[in-house]
Amino acid sequence: MCAAHKEKKGTSTVDRQREIERLEKDVEELRRLAGNDEGEAEVERLKQEVLELRREFYAHMGPWQRAQIARHPQRPYTLDWISLLMTDFIEIHGDRGIGDDKAMIAGMGKFRGRPVALIGHQKGRDTKQRVIRNFGQPKPEGYRKALRVMQLAAKFGRPVLCFIDTPGAYPGIDAEERGQGEAIARNLREMARLPVPIIVTVTGEGGSGGALAVAVGDRVNIMENGFYSVISPEGCASIIWRDSTKAETAAIAMKIMANDLRELGIIDEIIREPDGGAHSDHEEAAKLFAEVLEKQLLVLTNQSAKELVNARYEKYRRMCQFFDIIQ
Repeated sequence: MCAAHKEKKGTSTVDRQREIERLEKDVEELRRLAGNDEGEAEVERLKQEVLELRREFYAHMGPWQRAQIARHPQRPYTLDWISLLMTDFIEIHGDRGIGDDKAMIAGMGKFRGRPVALIGHQKGRDTKQRVIRNFGQPKPEGYRKALRVMQLAAKFGRPVLCFIDTPGAYPGIDAEERGQGEAIARNLREMARLPVPIIVTVTGEGGSGGALAVAVGDRVNIMENGFYSVISPEGCASIIWRDSTKAETAAIAMKIMANDLRELGIIDEIIREPDGGAHSDHEEAAKLFAEVLEKQLLVLTNQSAKELVNARYEKYRRMCQFFDIIQ
């Protein structure tokens, strides 16, 4: 069975995912129809073959394939993480200047009984929601809302959790008119000196300054199939080769995978995902995510404000420094 469904040359990652999902549904249907012990044993054998096919597929994905997984439409978004990880969450709306940006979720709640502030990008699953959420691309008021909540967290001594999943800040004229660059720069400065723990996690795609504006943290994590880059692979290919179809080549050159980012010192910890990716099992993904957050919070909340700010400063000063050794 598995041999008949080996990856076909030229088949896209999404097509291969769908093929594996169809096989899993077929196995479940066979399980339902199996009427005796012999049938059950055969179905179990087929199920194990499909699971092995899934593991093999995900274990050998390259940067471009993982980028597509990071963008999977069924991947958990910030509101999903909130429902799985948080209790007593109260969303805070608006920047007290322009309005409320629905591409950015911000508020207060409890994580395993501990009061925290939470900030995260939000995408939509259908066309209507994607338009409402502006495809997860915040405008200046979104970043100012996030900063407002971070300042509230500092006032009340609450750690800040940031969930990153955006292709980038919104590049429209209206956003530029309202000070997109200034809003991002202000967040970078203020987060660098915020006197409470900040834990950042790239849950999907982390694109450019749109991600970095809420990603200056004491710990920066990435989910196993997430990616974090200064520009999207398609954008890079369009600039370097004038050809967006070379996105796969660009993804390899850009070192956007979790392991590459950890080696470069940009990422502190990689959060494991369930077999098949976070979109295949939201509950298991949240369990793995929560374990890392809990561990990091225990360490950071035992440090003084001065220690946190000094360590955060040194962390970013050291990042991506390269020196030529002269013989």
